[in-house]
Amino acid sequence: MIPYSKQSVSQDDIDAVNQVLRSNFLTQGPKIEEFEFALADYFGSNYAICCSSGSSALHLAYAGLGAEASSIAIVPAVTFSATANAFKYLGSKVIFCDIDPETGLLSIEHLEEILSELNQSKHNQKGFISPVSFAGMVAPLQDCREISNKYGFHLIEDASHSFGATNEKTDRSGDCERVDASCLSFHPVKHICCGEGGAILTNSSELNSIAKRMRSHGIHRPHGDDHATPWYYEQVELGWNYRMTDIQAALGISQLKRVNQMISMRRKIAQRYDDVFQETEFQESFARPIYEVGHSWHLYIIRFHKKGVRDEAHKFLKNRGILTQVHYVPLYKHPYYEKENGKIQLPGAEQYFGGCLSIPIFPDLREEEQERIITELRNFIEKGN
Repeated sequence: MIPYSKQSVSQDDIDAVNQVLRSNFLTQGPKIEEFEFALADYFGSNYAICCSSGSSALHLAYAGLGAEASSIAIVPAVTFSATANAFKYLGSKVIFCDIDPETGLLSIEHLEEILSELNQSKHNQKGFISPVSFAGMVAPLQDCREISNKYGFHLIEDASHSFGATNEKTDRSGDCERVDASCLSFHPVKHICCGEGGAILTNSSELNSIAKRMRSHGIHRPHGDDHATPWYYEQVELGWNYRMTDIQAALGISQLKRVNQMISMRRKIAQRYDDVFQETEFQESFARPIYEVGHSWHLYIIRFHKKGVRDEAHKFLKNRGILTQVHYVPLYKHPYYEKENGKIQLPGAEQYFGGCLSIPIFPDLREEEQERIITELRNFIEKGN
């Protein structure tokens, strides 16, 4: 089976983990801070806060910026559940924004429409927007910043898909030049993996302090090591156990050293797909994703033109040992959010979801495996799909 994605683990990664296993610290040790400094340096943010998952990174960032039961949160309709769920953990009202059906990115036009309606209703709740840099393409952060400033909303980038990505407007995912925070995931299918893990990137010293405290039960240690009672700590608020282990951090540090190489490999695979899929027979069956120089290609998503063909392609490829995935079912279609928000449909999300299929892309995908994927897609199309 060729998976749609998988981790790339080197001998250096294994050695780094083994070194921690032989050390005195398996968790809450020096590797956490080392990884945080390395991440902040790579992205150009002032701070990085490591935690247990991408979901916990979102939860901590939202909470640290003041999201609460009276808050309003706007998220794209097409994203993984965590982008919205982390707001619901805090009791916030979630509003789904439509997307551009060609890119999967948040629709600026619909965002402006939502905020205009909220403004007319004279809402006075604290507001949040969480654009997703989707599939490896940077969200329209500059436009989102202008709109969020206009309406007084906080802006948090879900950057789980976009490690190392840039766009033509000089937005760089994760540098926090235009957002209050960016959140990363280190799940095995992401650009770098820690098994599980996540991080918040921010330029705010206040959010850095709050998130570090809240990831460990809300505990604060007021005295330094030189104080008469260096052991003393206080719980100053209700937090969570969202700590990352040194084992995970060591793997992340090692992976980060070769992330540019792995992104380069993803771009090479995406370029080959793009070259082949320009052929007429492919173009008549499906649309290929927009190829941008700064795209970091977490996913390679094709979009079938005819309704129902996507699911047939998924089954056809699976029967031939090629696994694909759908990213994502619009959140408003899930039973939980349908109960919360009622039955809704957004045209961009519906159009995108009707045909989207993620085909395999990961650094260790061999050329002969990619050729097999292309050949089987060609075979599927020749069957009349």
